[in-house]
Amino acid sequence: MLVRAITAPGLRRWCRSQRGAAAACFPLGRALLGVRGAEAAAFLQGLLTNDVTQLVAEGDAPPALYAHALNVQGRCLYDVILYRLHRSTAEEPHILLECDSSVLDSIQQHLKLYKIRRKVTIAPCPDLSLWAVIPGDTSSLPKCADQALLLTPDPRAEVMGWRLIAKKGANLSEIIPGSQVGDVQDYHRHRYKQGIPEGVKDLPPGVALPLESNLAFMNGISFTKGCYIGQELTARTHHMGVIRKRLLPVTFPGPLPPAGIPEGADILTQAGKRAGKFRAGGGERGIALLRLAHLQEPLCIPLAGDRVELRATTPEWWPKGAAK
Repeated sequence: MLVRAITAPGLRRWCRSQRGAAAACFPLGRALLGVRGAEAAAFLQGLLTNDVTQLVAEGDAPPALYAHALNVQGRCLYDVILYRLHRSTAEEPHILLECDSSVLDSIQQHLKLYKIRRKVTIAPCPDLSLWAVIPGDTSSLPKCADQALLLTPDPRAEVMGWRLIAKKGANLSEIIPGSQVGDVQDYHRHRYKQGIPEGVKDLPPGVALPLESNLAFMNGISFTKGCYIGQELTARTHHMGVIRKRLLPVTFPGPLPPAGIPEGADILTQAGKRAGKFRAGGGERGIALLRLAHLQEPLCIPLAGDRVELRATTPEWWPKGAAK
């Protein structure tokens, strides 16, 4: 199969700054679900925040889209990345849906609940593997390879590099010459440094709100498409223009407790006011939902009579003034 190496000017600039370094490929524990059929895009359109019809549009259709599936209260159920596998509008629409592997069964049930009589087939893809690629030099990215299915920039933010879908057991050194397989924990630390949520720990189902989770910053929502489940609260929040809390990257400058920081721990200001909640992390980095009013204040997490200090920052890739 042909690898479609999609170019992105911003990503090329970022890659040039890393010139000389080998591409790092990280094996992801995310699941892939195939949604195929004449009505695949129309079916997903009513369930997801982004405009899925772009994937079957004529002309320069995007190879990937980021989106959330919401519940009727407008809270996140699943964060997904969609990939277009069909190469033209003449082919039957074939879309791959990437999701947290721990919710693969529940997302299949969710999709089948709304499938009704749609001309769509939904099936897992256990023969495929998913990789995150942080390229050092764009010359190391391939033109074509038999073992790869798709190579595309991560649709969420250019600092996240590329997504690679390949056959299970594929030889990455043949797909991306000179690449190295990295520790997936390094990928997650990179995500946390950039403030990119991924999976149920960062986006607890039925709890996380899409706009507080920076969905609009990550190209994951359309405010002009038709109705979808959970749209009402999301659209109202957007048009009011008031978002008081956001997911932010945090760092722990001091030593951490042996057991680490528990997910969902309360974050307080030095004066004892509630500032937010810690979502998840790895080592000295993590991601937390914080009130923007306390962004510049010293923060801490009270644990067993002790106080663990942390610092929140605004990612450089955010739009200017986004943290106000």
